[in-house]
Amino acid sequence: MGTSVDAPAVVAEEVTDNVLGGKKVTVVFVLGGPGSGKGTQCTNIVEHFGFTHLSAGDLLRAEIKSGSENGTMIETMIKEGKIVPSEVTIKLLQEAMIKSENDKFLIDGFPRNEENRAAFENVTKISPAFVLFFDCTEEEMEKRLLGRNQGRVDDNIETIRKRFKVFVESSLPVIEYYSSKDKVKKIDAAKPIPEVFEDVTAIFAPYAPKV
Repeated sequence: MGTSVDAPAVVAEEVTDNVLGGKKVTVVFVLGGPGSGKGTQCTNIVEHFGFTHLSAGDLLRAEIKSGSENGTMIETMIKEGKIVPSEVTIKLLQEAMIKSENDKFLIDGFPRNEENRAAFENVTKISPAFVLFFDCTEEEMEKRLLGRNQGRVDDNIETIRKRFKVFVESSLPVIEYYSSKDKVKKIDAAKPIPEVFEDVTAIFAPYAPKV
């Protein structure tokens, strides 16, 4: 008799309903090191496949700019060099998805680490359809970042290498976690932009808007 009580706990582990604000949503996490070209490809995916692009960083910046109490708190944390709690970022992502007319989302630059990932699934009860991983050598990313160094003060060699290190240490465990669930679609991001987009198109074909 007593065994049935424990059963739901196992089910709760795997998030499957993916319903938010009364609508079923498709979420794709976009991960890739700095300079892997994910921003360019996100723009293409939005244009060709009708996804809404949500950047965790942009949402935090917009919240700070709004002057809300939440924004002030975020700004203070960033100024003090503290990490903004996962829940804060997740809440902003969640609100943006609920407010949107759309039901297909690219979430860019999040989850940054394993703790983000677990918190996202716990809070939203959403599991990504897949993770789009732009795989690129550090050498190539470095070359790109230095080449586009237009006004980005942080794009010097030392800072760039630090950003790579953070990416590898934090984001690779997330990629490994989703790989174990067969949810990572890896793209060779070192190729020229049009070729990368061909690979992206092949992955997103099932999501193409019905004509």
